[in-house]
Amino acid sequence: MCLTIKTWPMKASRIIISGGGTGGHIYPAIAIANAIKEKQPNAEILFVGANGKMEMEKVPKAGYEIVGLDIAGLQRKLTLKNLSFPFKLIKSLKKAKQIVKDFNPDIAIGVGGYASGPLLRQAGKAGVPTLLQEQNSYPGITNKLLAKKALKICVAYDKMERFFDAKKIVFTGNPVRKEILNIKGKRDRALSHFKLDSDKKTLLVIGGSLGARTINNSIKNAAKQLEENNIQVLWQTGKYYFEDMKSFVEENKMTNIKVHDFIYEMDLAYASADLVVSRAGALSISELCLVGKPTILVPSPNVSEDHQTKNAMALVNHKAAKLVKDVDAPEVLGNEVVELINDNDKLTKLSVNIIGFGRPNAAETIANEVIKLIINK
Repeated sequence: MCLTIKTWPMKASRIIISGGGTGGHIYPAIAIANAIKEKQPNAEILFVGANGKMEMEKVPKAGYEIVGLDIAGLQRKLTLKNLSFPFKLIKSLKKAKQIVKDFNPDIAIGVGGYASGPLLRQAGKAGVPTLLQEQNSYPGITNKLLAKKALKICVAYDKMERFFDAKKIVFTGNPVRKEILNIKGKRDRALSHFKLDSDKKTLLVIGGSLGARTINNSIKNAAKQLEENNIQVLWQTGKYYFEDMKSFVEENKMTNIKVHDFIYEMDLAYASADLVVSRAGALSISELCLVGKPTILVPSPNVSEDHQTKNAMALVNHKAAKLVKDVDAPEVLGNEVVELINDNDKLTKLSVNIIGFGRPNAAETIANEVIKLIINK
């Protein structure tokens, strides 16, 4: 790809990446940072997140510096927490302004999440070029507001001109963790790693980095049925539900179920799976498209603008995934799993269709857009 007639500057670029709150924001951000580092190893990258959120742990583990803002979102329900929002926002705007002044970035990248609002607003006011990465098929309020000043908006779904200036949109797909890009030949290693039986079909259950109550309760309800049908389960419960689900499995002596609070080796988890049950967060869907795994999506109803259902329908409408509504899952998810996992023709069709949505070079494409903005500023 020819980026520009100019060349990448010899001096180290200074880049702020802001956002977080969930793995769906954090892991794409880290993937973008890694792609930039591959192109300019001496680039200086600073992350800005929200204090108390998971980015404050995950980003340093990935080898990057992060600064936290005392920012939180507005609660959709009436609550006393909303009374503190204006004060936190003012404090975060002040700190974000100081961060931009001290770090003096060449560009600021927003990946969604609480911290991206104050940081990118202050960066824009300081004349710093800004780029947005919108993971979902329906953008949140923050990115809609920030889009007015952003020079480029990298998206993962079509028809995003409904929300953003079409001239700013670049269709890139969502960046994912690099190790997930190739799971071929890893199945035997994966089964051994998770102590799974090679003679049984494997169901992978992932409810997002924090876990999903409905999915966990649905698998709990279906546990006996899955065992009777010789289906083994690799189950990421999330840290909030781990102890309860672990106790349930141990008390019922269900040796076919392997419970984890969080799975770091997601390439191996995907490699082991014949079928996946997942929430419909943007990152999860992007990974599932790249690994080509047959999937039952259970969108969370507890997200802004019901964007997970919109994400899911982008696949379901093309027969690239199955959908089970959150409200129906406790009663029907077990039946859906048993029926689908034993139908090899349906599994194959879902796999072929979903892999067509994969964008393996998303992080590199976004890094190229970052480079162009820095060079041409």
